[in-house]
Amino acid sequence: MLLDGNDPVAIAEAADALAAGELVAFPTETVYGLGARADDDRAVARIYAAKGRPAGHPLIVHVADVAAARAFSASWPGLAQRLVAAFWPGPLTVIVPRADGIAAACAGGQSTIGLRCPSHPVALALLQACAERGVPGVAAPSANRFGRLSPTRAEHVVEELGADLRVLDGGPCEVGIESTIVDCSRDRAVLLRPGLLTRSAIEAVLGCALEDRDAQAPRAPGTLDAHYAPRAKVRLMDSGTLRSAMELLASGPSDPLSEAPLKLAVYSRLLPPAGKVAIQQTMPARADHAAHELFTVLRHFDDQGAQLIWVEEPPAAAEWDGVRDRLIRASAA
Repeated sequence: MLLDGNDPVAIAEAADALAAGELVAFPTETVYGLGARADDDRAVARIYAAKGRPAGHPLIVHVADVAAARAFSASWPGLAQRLVAAFWPGPLTVIVPRADGIAAACAGGQSTIGLRCPSHPVALALLQACAERGVPGVAAPSANRFGRLSPTRAEHVVEELGADLRVLDGGPCEVGIESTIVDCSRDRAVLLRPGLLTRSAIEAVLGCALEDRDAQAPRAPGTLDAHYAPRAKVRLMDSGTLRSAMELLASGPSDPLSEAPLKLAVYSRLLPPAGKVAIQQTMPARADHAAHELFTVLRHFDDQGAQLIWVEEPPAAAEWDGVRDRLIRASAA
């Protein structure tokens, strides 16, 4: 059921439901999350069941502030403190050592835990209301079936998980892709998942280089090879390959009796419309604008019956890392 996220009564109802161990979907600035109280492993198990998510794949715990985050941590690394002081509330998750006896299900059995303080006003109001009810944090992966497109609007959640679920409607998500994840649980900062925050911005705050994921890194959400996928098959191409494919398509047979091709959608920055493309949408020139609309565009292609989606590779610039990451994983599905 859709609830008005700007209504204090709806916030209270959602917080009561979470305190009772029920599931509630709510908006963040990144995507909509499917929430359960993080300190109740049985409630968290309902997230895994609803999503069809593997039990060993960890979740992010959303908290109202740094004090709440520290309740989940065995120690609070200086690397994490520098990052959250700069970027919380916001689209950054830090991985820290997990305190014993709490949030084992959220952590997928690991000794580390992912923590985030979102900036969306509805999310913050909900987390504060939960804290007032004795709920220290809310585990919340994206509110969709596991491996599929993340929802950026309340109606997407209903389409994915059904009308019986409580969904706080806070409007479209501003960022549109999931948070950046940085592992701070060891003696160095390691980027586990890119997002809207750029490597350079994070490094400027840390005062040191941000290392790439290694074999010793903890498991983290959204890092499987295949993820974020629409129903249609996604093919990611560089600009030259896509242009050649479009030209070949345009010069192909036009005989209506010839075998019908797959219904094709194209998402690109510079290419002109092609008559034989069923659906075409221009990719924004700015990375933050592309991130904002990415999952909505792919979902629209699905809704229009696309069977194949050709996507132009994003530019190589660092600000496009988050969008590029999501497209690479979508095309691997």
